[in-house]
Formats: sequence, structure tokens, C-alpha cells
Amino acid sequence: MADPIDETAQAADIVERYLVASMIPDPETAATFMSDDVRITFTGGRKMSHPRETAGFNAKRYKWVKKKIERSDVSPGVSETIVYNIGTLYGEWPDGTPFEGNRYVDRFVVSGGKIVETDVWNDSAERILTRHGIDG
Repeated sequence: MADPIDETAQAADIVERYLVASMIPDPETAATFMSDDVRITFTGGRKMSHPRETAGFNAKRYKWVKKKIERSDVSPGVSETIVYNIGTLYGEWPDGTPFEGNRYVDRFVVSGGKIVETDVWNDSAERILTRHGIDG
């Protein structure tokens, strides 16, 4: 049986390498860190199955976007490790207006050395509503 500390460090490294590739964006390299049957749930409950879909979604929502990673919280389990990556987004909206400080939380499930599930949450929808004068 593998040492839980080694599995935790490995899961954190896999997620970090995935995030670096996804921010380039290089969806094909990002996919190498994911299982073939990965389950991706993006903001708004959007279901996706490959990083090229998330890159395509982001290309419609932002002119460009990057993550300012604040921390990763890692929780080892029996057959999987959960990695929460927390920080803020910065970049430009499609019209070129810059933004920063947009909170995000990404949850990754790592099993067998691959990301098998990802959930993505951020404040972009709230910020888009505010930009259009719709403030709940």
C-alpha cells in the first residue's frame, strides 16, 4: 500500500500541473493529467468531458483569464484524494475591460494518478450581471 503522504503530494502535483497547462491554455496537455472518462462540471452545472471544452467555454466568456492560486487543500481518502484549489481569477472581459479578484474554488478528485472528476465554481456570473447593471 502506498504511503498516504506520497499519494497526497502526488495528487497535489497532478492538479498543479493540470492547472498550469489549462491556463496557457493547452487543453491537450491538460488532458494528459485526466482520466479518459473524466467528469467535469463547470459553473452553472455545465457538464464537459475534455479540457478543450472548458477552454472553449472560457474563450467565449473572457478575452483571456488566469488564476492567482492562493492555496490547495488536500484531503487523502481510501481510493481517492480530493484537492481543493482556491484563489482568484484575473484577466479581461471580451470587450477588453480588465478584472481581478474574481473568487474561484476548483475541486478535483484524483484516483490512480489521474484527475477523475472536477467541479468549478467562481464569481464570474455575478460580475457579469453587475457589469450589465443587474444587481440582485
